[in-house]
This record gives sequence, C-alpha cells and structure tokens, in this order.
Amino acid sequence: MRATGLPIVVRLDGREVVLAGTGEAADAKRRLLERAGAIVMGDSASARIAIVAVEDDDAARETATRLKAQGKLVNVVDRPDLCDFTLPAIVDRSPVLVAVATGGASAGLAAALRQRIEAVLPARLGALADALSAARAAMRARWPDARERRRALGKALGPGATLDPLDERAAGRVATWLATDAQRPADRIETILLASDDPDLLTLRDARLLSQADRIVHAPDIPETILSRARADAERIAGEAVSGLAAAGLTVHVTRG
Repeated sequence: MRATGLPIVVRLDGREVVLAGTGEAADAKRRLLERAGAIVMGDSASARIAIVAVEDDDAARETATRLKAQGKLVNVVDRPDLCDFTLPAIVDRSPVLVAVATGGASAGLAAALRQRIEAVLPARLGALADALSAARAAMRARWPDARERRRALGKALGPGATLDPLDERAAGRVATWLATDAQRPADRIETILLASDDPDLLTLRDARLLSQADRIVHAPDIPETILSRARADAERIAGEAVSGLAAAGLTVHVTRG
C-alpha cells in the first residue's frame, strides 16, 4: 500500500472542522485551520473533517474510531496508521500553495524541505498567479485551443523566460507578454536518451521536457518510473518511430542511449 495518496486542496473557508485535544499540538493545528478559514469546533455533527491531537495512544485511537464512525475523514497527529489523510508542510504564497508530504513518515523531513523551498520562491509569486488569473479570458481569446494555450504559457514560464516564476518582476509583465511576446510555440520533437532507469538521474532538461510534453513516444521497455514524470494527460505512444509523426505541440521521444 502506498504511504502517500492523492494530494488535494480542500476549501475550508466558513466550514466546520472538528479539533479534538488540547496542548501544543492542538494549538498548532488550530492556527493552521483558522488560517485556512475553517470554523474550529470541539464537536460537530455536520463537519466532514476532524483532527485528533491527543497524546495518549488509547484515547487517540478511541477518539479517531468514534469520529470515523460519524463519517468524518480523520487526521491523528503523529499516528499515520490511524489517519485517513495527512497534513503536509506548506509554503504559502497565496493563492499559490506548495505542499510537501511524506505520508506521515517524517514531519521533520517535510519541514526541512519546506524551508529549502521557502528560500527559493519569491514573495511576489502569488501576484503572478493573480495576474495570470486576471488574464485568463485574454489568453483564451488568443489561444482558443487548450493545448496551444498551455504550450504558450509553459514557454513563457520557463527558466529565464518572460514570466519566469522565480523572477520577482514577472507579475508586471503579463500584459506585455500577451500584447507582444506571446507567439504560438513551434511544433517540435525532442529526444531523451536514457542512460539509467533511475528517475533521479534524469537531467534537468529531460525532466523539463517530460513535464511539458503533449505526447510521449517511448520504447516498450521504458519503465513507468520514468514515464510517470510526464503530465497525466500527455498522450503515450509505445514504439520507436517518430520520423513520420506529424503532431501539434511538443513530442518527446524517450529511448535508450
């Protein structure tokens, strides 16, 4: 069984969440929930989410069992085996949230990774997200096709590009980008020559190509650990022939070097 599940963002603004327990851990969870806009309750029949911050093992298990019997999804602090969901370490650049989860294996590791990411992401990253949200209608008008729109935006958000997310000034360039720089990206085929089946040994270029690809053409023996680095909606074609392939967008050919 996988230690981690599917990460989601739950909108809690104005919703009741049960918090069971007292002490330092409970206070920390209360602050986290209140920042998310939740109404924190000691008990609630209508709440669908509950967090248990109880030190005693037996009491924590009993409380979690009772809340689960009410149909609630339950998180039990420091007891991943009792959890329906876990809470990640969060980097908040609202409306951008970056979550680091270990499935409860190590909160310390998640916190350490969060601190590294925190130092890299600019304070104005949220402003870029807001500017792109405000420009959504203009982008749809310029690129009615969703894949073409995604390719243009992906190109603009690349390292050193006009809207590079790590550039503090990127938020102020959205309008200019739409007016002057936003050209349809050329259709192209790129090749990744695998030297190893270990996804950690992918080069930065290879990882970026996989994440941006509209389709993946791959040798039949390429492992899923490599292919899973591509977007879930990227088309997959098992085979070696790409010379006669005519397709829009970015096609990435994955083969062995």
